[in-house]
Amino acid sequence: MSASIAWGVLSTANIGRKLVNPAIRASCNGRLHAVASRDAARASTFAADGGFAVHYGSYEELLADERVQAVYIPLPNSLHHPWTIAAAETGKDILCEKPLALTAAECREMDAAARANGVLLMEAFMYRFHPRTERMIALVREGAVGAPRAIRSAFTFKLTRPGDVRFVAALGGGALMDVGCYCVNASRTLAGAEPVEVQAWATWGGDGVDTALSGALRFADGLVAHFDCALTMERCEAVQVAGTDATLAADASFVARPDGVDLVLARGRETERLPFAGVDQYQLMVEHFADQALARRAGKPAAVRYPASEGAANMAVIEALLRSARAGGQPQPVVP
Repeated sequence: MSASIAWGVLSTANIGRKLVNPAIRASCNGRLHAVASRDAARASTFAADGGFAVHYGSYEELLADERVQAVYIPLPNSLHHPWTIAAAETGKDILCEKPLALTAAECREMDAAARANGVLLMEAFMYRFHPRTERMIALVREGAVGAPRAIRSAFTFKLTRPGDVRFVAALGGGALMDVGCYCVNASRTLAGAEPVEVQAWATWGGDGVDTALSGALRFADGLVAHFDCALTMERCEAVQVAGTDATLAADASFVARPDGVDLVLARGRETERLPFAGVDQYQLMVEHFADQALARRAGKPAAVRYPASEGAANMAVIEALLRSARAGGQPQPVVP
């Protein structure tokens, strides 16, 4: 088995430059091999600054490089679907930024392409690999809060760059797609089920994107998950599960502080604080993915922790939320 996976990165996006590419470089089982941009000069500069071995002036050239074994796709949301399928057809394993695609149907097509070509596909929700997130899920499953009755979450921040792709409807922008998708994912995961109905209310920007959105997910057992997301509010990241016996809460829930975070379990007037040391959750994510890619290439059983079908289920809820918001908050069923 090869000691490490050779990664190719499609685009010079900030999330790659600041977070994911450094995580790959620091990982125990991956190395940065190639980066591609539609601007060859930009790719050259980016490669020199980021420690890539080679660079390309088109995405097609990178995918044609047989030395690239896995690709990371941090392109605008509208480009996830075509370039994931293109990467799958060249036999490369794919880590694609969230949300996986614009619709659940696109996610299923991407999943089908990966399966048809025998490659791995995973959505890059890095927060799921933090030990605190894993412990929070386990505590809820173990009954630490009793029966969960309400989940509350928020992910808001101020996006001040005019013309940012997240303000462009055609590129799959909007608060729900950018940060609300985390709240939807956390709610579904902690509930351990899929919602049957949703409601949402949004503030709309000039290009028709939701700049702020509040939503509610109703589950068959009566559990309700409430969340807020925005591109126009002060930063807030929080997840709380309220149950019949206790409440479990985490702040800095999605972009965890590097110096460590806590999980707080409250029962009546008693509070238990569970500390977690600082980790790079991006590195944990790419190492997990590379482990599975290496196993696949060695002919061993390989399966990512979160398959593409999970991304499709998340998008089905997001689509229902957007339908509700556009209908002024009218309840909408979740269509699997």
